[in-house]
Amino acid sequence: DEVGYIKINNFAITTHDEFKKGLRELKGQGMKKLILDLRGNSGGVMDAATMIADEFLPDGKLIVFTMGKSTPRQDIKATSQGDFEQGELVVLIDEWSASASEILAGAVQDNDRGTIIGRRSFGKGLVQEPVTFRDGSGMRLTIARYYTPTGRSIQKPYDEGVDKYYEDLGNRIMHGELEEADSIRHSDSLRYTTPGGKTVYGGGGIMPDIFVPIDTVGLTDYFLAIRNSGLLYRYALKYTEDNRETLRRFNDLASLDRWLSDQNLLTKFVAYAGKNGIPPRTDQIAISEKVISVQLKAYIARNMLDNKGFYPIWQQIDRTLLDALNYIGSI
Repeated sequence: DEVGYIKINNFAITTHDEFKKGLRELKGQGMKKLILDLRGNSGGVMDAATMIADEFLPDGKLIVFTMGKSTPRQDIKATSQGDFEQGELVVLIDEWSASASEILAGAVQDNDRGTIIGRRSFGKGLVQEPVTFRDGSGMRLTIARYYTPTGRSIQKPYDEGVDKYYEDLGNRIMHGELEEADSIRHSDSLRYTTPGGKTVYGGGGIMPDIFVPIDTVGLTDYFLAIRNSGLLYRYALKYTEDNRETLRRFNDLASLDRWLSDQNLLTKFVAYAGKNGIPPRTDQIAISEKVISVQLKAYIARNMLDNKGFYPIWQQIDRTLLDALNYIGSI
């Protein structure tokens, strides 16, 4: 397959090295197109994000800049050391992608380097400086903001007060922004244009090029109860321990997936959930059957094969990833 997939859950000191290692392995397997998944990534070490952006951009391209009322502008630009400056690139974001994730996604979008797919990101882009007091306590002082290459502020505004700022995501959900592209509000005063002529919007966060609504298929009260209680993960762990000798026989994901599909996991799990305080609801189980079964298989596969076993199975119910695969396969 020419399409590679890398998921970054957060940005740590070692993330760039781990990314380069993963990228080399995928290129060695024939990868020519890459999907970079930043969904749920709330940030972390900013340098890790800018170094990964550098892997995609040619020498001299602006990655991000900072500027404040009393802080002069500082630019961070790409070098000539990028390992993936040519192949097709898709970046996945959602409402929980924040900070360093938004810096990376904004650099890709504003330089016309790739396509952003998903939902508008969180909108967290402040430069803060720690201040330590004599008694050992401290505070973080905001001195500047992060801006994408076209000049968009990543930070969502405080114009309507602190309370409204913290209620922003809840309001986005209430207004249907996570479900309908038409519910997203654009301000003409915050319209920007990339060097390639693409229109992008400011106002806080990164707006995707291709919107994918949050997937509510299979989200019954029964499914939410077993998910929120942690029973899905606990049963997958129990099943792995009870069947570890058998599971060890499978060295590849395809054969493990086929075997698990024949084990009637759903029926066994429903009985387990019933013994742990969540009685079966036949009508809702029928609606949630696929999402429950796939998640169980994915968790078990991760227990045996790490994330290389988890994500290929999980993508069967991941609408955003499936849309990204369809898109990148068409270009």
